[in-house]
Amino acid sequence: MAALHDRPPAVIAVATAVVGAVIALVLGLVTFGVQATAHPEGVPLAVAVGADAPPQLRGVADKLAGSGAAEVSWRVATPAEARDLLSRQEVYGVLELAPGGATVVLSGAVNPSGTQVAQQVLGGVARGAGMEAGVVTLNPASAAGRTAPLAATALLWIAGLVAGAAFTVLARGGTAVGRLTGVATTTALGVAVVAGFFALWDSSLPLDRGVLGYLALVAAAFALVQGALLRLLGLRAMALLGPLYLVAPTVAGQVPELIDPVYRALLWSWTPFRFSTEGLRALLHGGSLDTAQVWVFLGLAAAGLVVLLLPGEEGQPDLADGVVDVGVDQADRLPGAQRQHTA
Repeated sequence: MAALHDRPPAVIAVATAVVGAVIALVLGLVTFGVQATAHPEGVPLAVAVGADAPPQLRGVADKLAGSGAAEVSWRVATPAEARDLLSRQEVYGVLELAPGGATVVLSGAVNPSGTQVAQQVLGGVARGAGMEAGVVTLNPASAAGRTAPLAATALLWIAGLVAGAAFTVLARGGTAVGRLTGVATTTALGVAVVAGFFALWDSSLPLDRGVLGYLALVAAAFALVQGALLRLLGLRAMALLGPLYLVAPTVAGQVPELIDPVYRALLWSWTPFRFSTEGLRALLHGGSLDTAQVWVFLGLAAAGLVVLLLPGEEGQPDLADGVVDVGVDQADRLPGAQRQHTA
């Protein structure tokens, strides 16, 4: 069967156009498709009423809780209970009702997309009830603080990806020691770059042991998984690792209640980018890590380390880099040898 490059140019043109269209289709589905189909469904919010509140305020809270709107899921609690729910990110915003007026309570530790929806909905409810609502933000986040968690995740992925691909191309037949040295160096430098950006963007962002340690865990896990796939597949692994980077901003930047259920199940449910983004956001804004936000990266790091330490052949950087033995004796290539054969 003839190779593609041996076929007529018109056939090659059609084949390459089809490949380009398929790639555009896949990337459109997993990137812009997430944003284009975003809509609220079951966004968790709380309405807070004190135990000594007038009956009419209690009636407003009960009416909201029983509204049955598919877009919002309401919880009725006391102000202290509601703020505790907000601190644990079980709700994205709180509407506190009091005789003197209403207060919308938000948190800088919540994903900005969830906070934006919460503020719009809670402010609209307060206006609908004929009350002016002030806004209070717990652990307020600056623009840099809102951007930093997702930016750090993307930068650490890119640092490991570029370093791993370059090592695969330049260090042919690289050893496990070489790859692990690269992982360690990439982790240290990647964390240094991200920490430098944090300090540059907003000097108030904490750079304590918890933040730096979590950044190091994420960076090491990314580099180990990338190195493992590059070892097994060579540069062909870039066809998987590259597009994953494009998924990070569209999926990890949204709360699950705004993602279409299909995308929520196929992309958001497993992507490691959301764990690192939400974990880092919690650490930067007075929260604490979830168990899953640690174990996911410990598991990824362990799996990558096992593959890198296994004995076996390395994946070839590229088919064009292979050396083909044409069966010609080295002596036959020498000018002197050719003259002897002629004679």
